[in-house]
Amino acid sequence: MYHPLFRPRRLRATETIRRMVREAHLRVDALILPLFVVHGRGVRREIASMPDNFQLSVDELVKEAKEAAALGIPAVLLFGLPATKDGVGSEAYARDGIVQQAVRALKDSISDLVVITDVCLCEYTSHGHCGIVDRGRVQNEPTLELLARTAVSHAEAGADVVAPSDMMDGRVGAIREALEEAGYDEKPILAYSAKYASAFYGPFREAADSAPQFGDRCAYQMDPANADEAIREVALDLEEGADMVMVKPALAYLDVLWRIKAEFGVPVAAYNVSGEFAMVKAAARLGWLDEERTMMEILTSIVRAGADLVLTYYARDAARLLRAQGR
Repeated sequence: MYHPLFRPRRLRATETIRRMVREAHLRVDALILPLFVVHGRGVRREIASMPDNFQLSVDELVKEAKEAAALGIPAVLLFGLPATKDGVGSEAYARDGIVQQAVRALKDSISDLVVITDVCLCEYTSHGHCGIVDRGRVQNEPTLELLARTAVSHAEAGADVVAPSDMMDGRVGAIREALEEAGYDEKPILAYSAKYASAFYGPFREAADSAPQFGDRCAYQMDPANADEAIREVALDLEEGADMVMVKPALAYLDVLWRIKAEFGVPVAAYNVSGEFAMVKAAARLGWLDEERTMMEILTSIVRAGADLVLTYYARDAARLLRAQGR
């Protein structure tokens, strides 16, 4: 009978041993909770395709954020749903826009919570695209000006980090220049550098009311087949002044995440997006998956692939479990 010389199972024998030699560690400090804010008061409207997630008025948003902070979650990412939409996304950069109101309320109520704001126009435009549209095409340079105005308005409201997600060429440079001119030269930029034109965004478009009214976003978001291009995108964003970069979605692009972390060594975020979340929720409700174990396996895989930060709708559930485990 053959007796193997090397026995890796020796280090898997008990939970304590497994914990001692574990390579990748998911931490509460890595979690960022995305939140959706709407006008009104006392609004807490569940998103059908994203169970346990809500469109929240500012007062309800503050409650939700306080709960997240109490769990040790260090940051939230804000998406706004405007009262009205137009062709140029006016509320995105309005001083009294919904995100600007939410930022002020959060900073007044939870001073040590890091408030990150999504900088894009898709939720605010009547056509649902991420920039100015002319003759059926999204125009790059005119959009840059509005994105920069949006980022400055978020900084003025007190946002700790601005996160451009539009995928226009040169938007990080335009935002960095505008922030510095406005006196916000120390404001960090978290760039959605490798954002793919993905089918996994479906539930988000319900949550943010941001579906394009014609065509798609393939002309400015990345082709899912491309990985080398992601390296070029990250390099450009870092050259233009990004402090952190993001891969979105996470699960189908773990290889891209790994390459970016290995290539650049900068703080890298990964967005465990709405479709990834909704698939687990749906399968768990049908009894096909153990939701808790699946959630933790997915989030751990994202960290193992190189993510320093994980944006996920599971942030609260993961934080509760990690705290219970003493992590």
